Amino acid sequence: MSTTVNPEKAISYTEPEFEHVASYKSVSKAAIFSLGLGVFALAGILFPGLLFLALVGLVLGLVSLRNLRRYPDEVTGFPVALAGVVLCAATFLGGVTLHLVDYVTELPEGYTSAERHNFSELQPDKSRPDLPVSPTAIELSGQKIFVKGYVHPEFNRGEVKKFVLVPDMGTCCFGGQPKPTDMIEVTMRDPHRIRYNQRLRKVAGVFRVDPAPQPVKGFGGIFYQLDAEYAK
Repeated sequence: MSTTVNPEKAISYTEPEFEHVASYKSVSKAAIFSLGLGVFALAGILFPGLLFLALVGLVLGLVSLRNLRRYPDEVTGFPVALAGVVLCAATFLGGVTLHLVDYVTELPEGYTSAERHNFSELQPDKSRPDLPVSPTAIELSGQKIFVKGYVHPEFNRGEVKKFVLVPDMGTCCFGGQPKPTDMIEVTMRDPHRIRYNQRLRKVAGVFRVDPAPQPVKGFGGIFYQLDAEYAK
């Protein structure tokens, strides 16, 4: 016995069953990282060293935009990538400009760029093992200098007349005592005082070197002293 198939009821396989289902797109990881780094880089307005995060985020954002154009059917996240690029670019350019202007205008009245110095100049010369301090420090003794650093956390009680200036907060915050040549004992001239915070401080005054390190409460010997007439 033969079977007749009604062509109107026959099942057609000419169209895929899932033809109209949207294909999956992954969100660009580079775009997400770009925006995240841009947010963290905002701290670079206060801490210049963090501005490199904005630069890295800018590169990731541009890479993400390129990939979004090349693979539109596979990757999504254009608004995130664009926001990351704009935020990172604005933070980097704005931060660099802000710190550059601050650098140019930070010297107090009566000081020149020749009196601008840093802690790296105060470190011992390895070729002179007979000197516990740097030859540069000895030459600067008795002269006016402008130097930047951080107030040691030991002096975190209200306004103080005396404090110890250190080049960074790493040693202070993670244990151990700074090297003798990484400390300057600062004495503010009356009526000037400072209040402790963790921001970079700018100090100016007459610098002196004591060949015999002077003991300071809570510290070992300190070679360097500064009779400060300015602190900000």
